[in-house]
Amino acid sequence: MLKKFISHIDILYLLVILLLVLLSVIVLHSIAPQLFPQYYFYIVLALASFLIFSSIDFDIVSLFAKHFYILGLIFLLLPLLIGQVTRGAVRWINIGALGIQPAEIVRPFLLLFFANYISSKELNAKNISILLVLLVVPVLLILVQPSLGVAFLTMLGFLGVVLASRINKKTILFTILFFIMLIPIGYFLLAPYQKARIVGFLNPGEDPYGSGYNSIQSMIAVGSGRFFGRGLGKGVQTQLSFLPERQTDFIFASIAEELGLIGAGIVLFLQLLLFNKIISFIDNSISPAARAFISGVFLTMFAQIFINVGMNMGLLPITGIPFPLVSAGGSSLLATMISLGMVIAARKHQAT
Repeated sequence: MLKKFISHIDILYLLVILLLVLLSVIVLHSIAPQLFPQYYFYIVLALASFLIFSSIDFDIVSLFAKHFYILGLIFLLLPLLIGQVTRGAVRWINIGALGIQPAEIVRPFLLLFFANYISSKELNAKNISILLVLLVVPVLLILVQPSLGVAFLTMLGFLGVVLASRINKKTILFTILFFIMLIPIGYFLLAPYQKARIVGFLNPGEDPYGSGYNSIQSMIAVGSGRFFGRGLGKGVQTQLSFLPERQTDFIFASIAEELGLIGAGIVLFLQLLLFNKIISFIDNSISPAARAFISGVFLTMFAQIFINVGMNMGLLPITGIPFPLVSAGGSSLLATMISLGMVIAARKHQAT
């Protein structure tokens, strides 16, 4: 497996991923040292998953797409049956000393299923209706946990798969309208604290110690870092815990405060290099299903970074969407590395 991995891997692609993970470890050691050494286990598991899924031919993994979908639904049911309640949400299950969020883990496998379904079926009205039902089922299971951010990313990944498929413009328009119709339904399914986040975004100054607190503290952290940053371990907002969820939702603000514009710029530049590679893989994919899958991964990751940076700067509502590869979160890191591993497997292998 290792020999096959070495022969197939893109060096720049791997290097960028490893640099982002390394930067994440450095920052997390500064702002949330209590995560270690346990978090190293998640990193090792994520890297091992990347190795495995990048070494298995995409066509072989695709043979099990239906099985992954069914297992994914079962996995999504587990938090509702045996999950641990945390802050009014039931998103995690405990495996020994580790906490796993099934909604994150199943995302790449749902994309794999949808990419293969769309590529193997004639997209008439019947099959499109079935496809939308197959999408709604896992999305609803994610929403009732509730996990609005993951549900949104799942639907956005699905949209990326659809846009990369050979379907007519009317079908694309129908799909977009379907997503728009789901917005009011999704709002009514939100927990009270999630609705408060939206209100806090629209007018954070109205409740600076309540719904608007996170947004205000994040903007202060970003601005206080200036060009060179305050230095690792010297951030006021992060080290004194004024900034909530500094290791997950607001990791970008933490980086901006402690490493300044330079540190934040390096992170975004590395992500830009990663996106450039993924886009090149879209044009060099081994099959229509592979092309659709890579497109879904790209749109999902792009949205994650756009939303995370936007909410850290007070430009978007706080949704709890992490910064891929950088934010703390074992399940998010594992899902991202599985996705990126399958992306490598989905491209045509050639010397680079």
